[in-house]
Amino acid sequence: MLFEERLKKCNFDIQSLKNASILITGATGLIGKTAAICLANLSDKYNLGIHLILLVRDEKKLDCALKNPNGWERTVIKCDIVDFKDVDCNVDYIIHCASYTSSKAFVDNPVEVIITNINGTNGILDFARRKSVKSVVYLSSMEAYGFTSEEIELTEDRIQYLNPLAVRSSYPESKRMSENLCVSYFKEYNVPVKIVRLAQTFGKGVMPEDERVFAEFANCAIQNNDIVLLTDGKSKRMYIDVQDAVTAILVVMFKGENGTAYNVANPVTYCSISEMAELVAKTIGKGNINVKYQLDSNKAGFFSPPHKYYLNVTRIEKLGWHVCSDLVDMYEEMVEYWK
Repeated sequence: MLFEERLKKCNFDIQSLKNASILITGATGLIGKTAAICLANLSDKYNLGIHLILLVRDEKKLDCALKNPNGWERTVIKCDIVDFKDVDCNVDYIIHCASYTSSKAFVDNPVEVIITNINGTNGILDFARRKSVKSVVYLSSMEAYGFTSEEIELTEDRIQYLNPLAVRSSYPESKRMSENLCVSYFKEYNVPVKIVRLAQTFGKGVMPEDERVFAEFANCAIQNNDIVLLTDGKSKRMYIDVQDAVTAILVVMFKGENGTAYNVANPVTYCSISEMAELVAKTIGKGNINVKYQLDSNKAGFFSPPHKYYLNVTRIEKLGWHVCSDLVDMYEEMVEYWK
């Protein structure tokens, strides 16, 4: 489904983006890149005159679709998010995506993960305060809920246990602190910031070399190799298509309540890791591969603790948001992109 069709299903007024100046941090990452491409395409088609300000660490990684503006304006800022201070142009909106996403980094580089999330977010919020921006959306994660083995519906206020002495908690703990920075900046300085807690996000735009489990499953299926699980695969979670995630970001940006968090997930995707592996083996692997288990206690620290993430999405649905792609759609879009 085209991105604009997804937006229209959400009753989003595309003309509200007219002449908007939008800063996107982490613009070479999956979500930042997808948001930028979708906005650029909308600007081109509807003559919106959008100005995209793309914050990147490595300009060489910028998607080719964002290198030659056509019907939109572009400014590229090359710097680490923790070093960001200012831009010499007007900024109306901010989509703050910059963050580590690799579980390996959470364990191998926990200090950098924490500093990037907390200091980077503080810098963006202070910039938003000084520039009097119209709206900021901070991208958080379902991992901010902590970890529970109970199968309960997680509304935005139902936070669970998280062990601060576990090194891998560098990611969810710093996401939690960044959320608190957001509500604190709203309370103390009236910065118009909203929080989006995303389920695991993938689809069109994921790179083949991505090491996260959903990509590894697809790579195994394409190469006709059995999928080997290094855990029991019983943890359960929801997923969200990357373009559906971007529609959610825009809906929250324009319609969301300041200082408030919104779950973004597709309830029909709720499944265990092993169930997802079996789905990929059957659909992408066309039944020609098997799912095997090879539990490795030496690698246990790289994986999140056993969990069940069943996110309630009522709050964002009340804003008019609708999800479009299910798990099979997401895999098909990702594999087609790889081709």
